[in-house]
Amino acid sequence: MAMNIDYPFHFDSHGRTATTGDDDHIRDMIEQFLFTNAGERVNRPDFGSGLLQLIFASNSPELAAALQFTVQAGLQQWLGDVLEVLALEVISVESRLQVDLQYRVRRTQEVRVATFERSVP
Repeated sequence: MAMNIDYPFHFDSHGRTATTGDDDHIRDMIEQFLFTNAGERVNRPDFGSGLLQLIFASNSPELAAALQFTVQAGLQQWLGDVLEVLALEVISVESRLQVDLQYRVRRTQEVRVATFERSVP
């Protein structure tokens, strides 16, 4: 079994780099994709969803549909080898952004549900 570095990076109680299990690592990878803006990664300038740039954008059904399509396509591109997106909903209310995601872990075929949230003070 591979050891995965926990996200966000921190040290465990023994002063070593904290590690995490496979399921939590997949969730961490999803979170990194969702809240990374394109251009933030030096060697992967296309990585990221850019969702945080849209927190203050005006809400509309067209924007919500476009967001869901682009986020699902990005998850498929970057994490398609480890998960399959089953359902995705992006909700933006004032300065809060919430992503509800249902996905299947390809290795185990287990279905997981996760909510990711960010807000701007």
